[in-house]
Amino acid sequence: MDKKIIALSILAALSSSAQADDVEFKFGGYVKTDVMVSDYSNGAPSSGHISRQFYVPGTIYGSPGEGKQVIDFQARESRFNFKTLADVDGHKVTAFIELDFMTHADGNERVSNSYSPRLRHAFVSYDNWLVGQTWTTFQNPSALPENLDFVGAAEGTPFVRQAQIRYTNGGLQLALETPETTVTPYTGGSRIVSGTGIVPDVVARYNLKTDSGAKFTAAALLRQLNLDNANYDDTAFGYGVSVTGVVPVGDDDIKFAATYGDGMGRYMALNFVNAAVLDATGQMETISSVGGYVSYRHWWNDKWRSSITASGFKADNDVMLTGDQVNEESYSGYINLLYSPIKPLTVGVEYMHAENTKVNDDKGKLDRVMFSVKYVL
Repeated sequence: MDKKIIALSILAALSSSAQADDVEFKFGGYVKTDVMVSDYSNGAPSSGHISRQFYVPGTIYGSPGEGKQVIDFQARESRFNFKTLADVDGHKVTAFIELDFMTHADGNERVSNSYSPRLRHAFVSYDNWLVGQTWTTFQNPSALPENLDFVGAAEGTPFVRQAQIRYTNGGLQLALETPETTVTPYTGGSRIVSGTGIVPDVVARYNLKTDSGAKFTAAALLRQLNLDNANYDDTAFGYGVSVTGVVPVGDDDIKFAATYGDGMGRYMALNFVNAAVLDATGQMETISSVGGYVSYRHWWNDKWRSSITASGFKADNDVMLTGDQVNEESYSGYINLLYSPIKPLTVGVEYMHAENTKVNDDKGKLDRVMFSVKYVL
């Protein structure tokens, strides 16, 4: 049988099945192309480096001796997703999977710029329950600023996607999530990543929407840090609290986040600072930190808008344990102008400035002008 006929038959069967079982199929995503002109204070990293894809705190210290100004073209952020929604015997069932092409360094710019897909989300929900990989419940993605940079305000927000089991009842959410501990060796050195914990991270969150249209969330994180290998065997406890919001101001809005904790580690600022540091006896001491951002978005008219964003993070390192080569502070600021001639299409330009500082006052600075075209499918 002709391949085209087979394909059409499969599609017809799926369509028939969807109607019979009351299943709705949705394809989504967007196509986005970025042009980034960057100036690294200490010399630009290589073209495959993650810092050349988007701003990641801790990656902008640069490569001394290399040129400082670079330009990058990429379509890596483009993504696609597939979603099903069904009503099965009175139960609401949703499945969702999404892929994009960020973070990989497996392609190259010499021939084809071919980059592997990566899994962003993959989960199924059944009434109030969700099982699978998606945003950590400790994070509120709807409060992220509208920036052209992939994350935007990266050091000021919790930002993790991971597998979890989540229960939702109204505004209340409770979740058990993937445990993973990151530790700084005694007096500094390469990060130790431990996946030996058997106690899931626990997150509780409450979402509130007011009559005025403002939306707020309050979230709490409790985690057991675990390090168990041939050289170390210790546990410690970490926690975090976070408040986020979206507040309408006429046609404009303000988005913000404020997060504090001890032993949060990878949950904040893309793991700019680890959750704990080892002391001379091999025991873990947690590292406290605070971060946040505020972003104001102004609509010039129904097609033009701008956002201005300030973001910051600071860790309280015990220098006697961590040494003076570890990350301590990170700040960034953004201002952009976005234009949507039609609703699915956005063309924009954004300027960002970021500074990262280590305990010994070594600094990395990044200035970037970014041009983007994005079409939502």
